[in-house]
Amino acid sequence: MFLAILGILIAVVASTLSKANPNLASAGKIGRIVGLGLLVVGLLGSCFVQISPGEVGVQTLFGKVQTGVLTEGLNVVNPLVNVVHYDVRTQNYTMSAVHDEGDNQGDDAIRVLAADGLEVVIDLSVLYHIIPERAPDILRKIGTDIKDVIVRPVSRTKIRDNAVFYDAVALYSTKREEFQQKIFQTIEKEFQERGIVLENLLIRNIQLPESVRQTIESKINAEQEAQKMKFVLDKERQEADRKRVEAQGISDYQRILTSTLTDKLIQYEQIKAQKELAASPNSKIVIMGSGKATPILLGQ
Repeated sequence: MFLAILGILIAVVASTLSKANPNLASAGKIGRIVGLGLLVVGLLGSCFVQISPGEVGVQTLFGKVQTGVLTEGLNVVNPLVNVVHYDVRTQNYTMSAVHDEGDNQGDDAIRVLAADGLEVVIDLSVLYHIIPERAPDILRKIGTDIKDVIVRPVSRTKIRDNAVFYDAVALYSTKREEFQQKIFQTIEKEFQERGIVLENLLIRNIQLPESVRQTIESKINAEQEAQKMKFVLDKERQEADRKRVEAQGISDYQRILTSTLTDKLIQYEQIKAQKELAASPNSKIVIMGSGKATPILLGQ
């Protein structure tokens, strides 16, 4: 549109100069031709608008938002309209305590008070996209800065509103999933009313106060020590059971052996041992006999 306005200005100036000074008639003619050429090129250029993939265009004419949206590709429009581009792809807005990690510089984490009065710091990422057909309504009611006008304040407010129903330790451990689901539902409702779809809500980190964190760590260490002691006691108990079984086996063996060991059996075993000794090539004296019987001496 700039070329068209420039062309009109050149044509008007050229016509004015040629009328004021007849000697500049030829220059004025050339100026009018150039001006008309720029006007034509500017009008033709303003009649075509290219929309990139993943975007839609919203037309405004003299400040009034037009119905309908321009889709990706080349679109023919009124040369007098202004086209506002909206990205309809998934957007990510992160609020983090880590410097340069979130969308805003510095510490942008959400600080909330839990039900027990403790302050909890939450890092959060919001994934969302606008509804393409609602883009004209978004331009009319919100504008182009959706993150700062809607996403940021609504997310932070709803998180604070829901955190007051949970204790700090519960938010950190057992109730984290429930808390995330609840704030997702409340934020999703607010977004939907404004033409925005909430795709996902990611609680990246929940930071407890230092005193609470130390208490939790002490509790975990105590539980680990208790489990270790239980393991040692179970091991000692198993070892005692093993020794008891072993002793019972030895006792049973001795009892059985005692009940079956007779004098004749002992005498028989003695004779066998003496025979083996007598057959040995070493020098020895073997005394045979027991009790009142006359012993027999065998030498070698």
